[in-house]
Amino acid sequence: MGFTTGFPLLKISGLTLTSTALYISLLAHQRNRVRQAHLLHQQSLLLNSIVDPSIVPVEDAPRFVVQRAGWAETWKDRWNADVEGAVRWVQGVRWGEVREAVEGRALAWREGEPRA
Repeated sequence: MGFTTGFPLLKISGLTLTSTALYISLLAHQRNRVRQAHLLHQQSLLLNSIVDPSIVPVEDAPRFVVQRAGWAETWKDRWNADVEGAVRWVQGVRWGEVREAVEGRALAWREGEPRA
């Protein structure tokens, strides 16, 4: 594989990188302009309502739609609750006592004592 084999790919990757940077910068510029237009509209309504009290700026009330959680979300919640319970159990165990109990059983097993 020589130098000329990979050369067209370098042009394509450079074009992709350049076009991506251009797209992101144009998108950010457009969003900034839309935000500024919205702010200017709000400010003009506010100033006009000071001069003419009959003009009342209308606030766009957010529209919330209450949706029931789907079966996937329900199972995720159950899974998370089980994981939280397991973590609480692990955090509540006194590991020093567990180690001492295991060492005692291992010592007894090594010495040939029957299980208790």
